[in-house]
Amino acid sequence: MTKENINILKKGGIGMVLTDTIYGILGSALNPKTVERVYEVKGRDKNKPLIILISQLSDLGLFDIKLMPGLKKILSKYWPGKVSIILPCSSQKFEYLHRGQNSLAFRFPKDKRLVDILKQTGPLVAPSANSQGAKPAESIEEAREYFGEKVNFYEEGKFKESKPSTLIKIVGDRVEILRN
Repeated sequence: MTKENINILKKGGIGMVLTDTIYGILGSALNPKTVERVYEVKGRDKNKPLIILISQLSDLGLFDIKLMPGLKKILSKYWPGKVSIILPCSSQKFEYLHRGQNSLAFRFPKDKRLVDILKQTGPLVAPSANSQGAKPAESIEEAREYFGEKVNFYEEGKFKESKPSTLIKIVGDRVEILRN
């Protein structure tokens, strides 16, 4: 990713980027105004939390999530990888992210390029590049058709046929698969 686009993300802008799975609308997860803009641009249900990409396990601490040994062990089975994991987060400070659901979905990708971006920008929300209900964009051209000038930048990537991440929820010491 260009330095210019990294700076746009750091300053609260949003961009269309190929993630480790599919194209996503990326924006700072720690900036409430950016998160609201992502919801508006995507036309996403305001009650549906977004997936947050992180560059390392310790990033969970930024969201007041404590890494207890049991949780660390479960997470290490799936991360890094293409699995998004829903974890409890009842902090009012993150209401703008958890939308009253008291949980957040995180993904720690294996893709080195993406992890390098995240290390520079901090955690990013990353919903799929489509309007709610439409199929996810498979190219920058499709993404541009969906969003036009509503995002600050488009970053071309080498798209390999992929699908959204697997989504799981950890309940105590049990793992529930919500999307495979």
